[in-house]
Amino acid sequence: MSQGNSRVPEDGEHHDDDNPACTVLEVLNRVSGKWSIGILLVAIQGPVRFTEIERAVNGISRRMLTLTLRNLERDGLLTRTVYATVPVRVEYTATERARELSDALLALTDWAKRHRTAIALAREEYDRAAEQPAVPVHPLPGSAETAVRNSSTSAGMPAFASASPKA
Repeated sequence: MSQGNSRVPEDGEHHDDDNPACTVLEVLNRVSGKWSIGILLVAIQGPVRFTEIERAVNGISRRMLTLTLRNLERDGLLTRTVYATVPVRVEYTATERARELSDALLALTDWAKRHRTAIALAREEYDRAAEQPAVPVHPLPGSAETAVRNSSTSAGMPAFASASPKA
């Protein structure tokens, strides 16, 4: 079965499967993508050239930068301006729609900076716990599983045999 969009439209909201409009999830995925946040934060500061974005966003390849810029432009978050000079000069500017995101993006990055150490420690703790051998879970005294185990043992069956649930 498909895991498609199963969101119920809110009051006053019309959902038409034939409508090419973006879903909320698509928009959030685009705006919160690995590279989009960094690019938007750079572009919100003012017109910026490709190489300036490339230097500001650590680890992004030229191809990924090109693709992300195109997608952000397509979504109306960036404006691409080409100047007829030799060599050609191209600048990217955040649109008003993208500027509206500024506070939310800054809050998100500030939150990440404040909690990155705690998150790293939590990951280490989780990974250490995952490496530990599993602790066997014993049934509580008086539970149905305990009664089944006790009756299995008394009937000459091994204690680890499990009974199948009754319908």
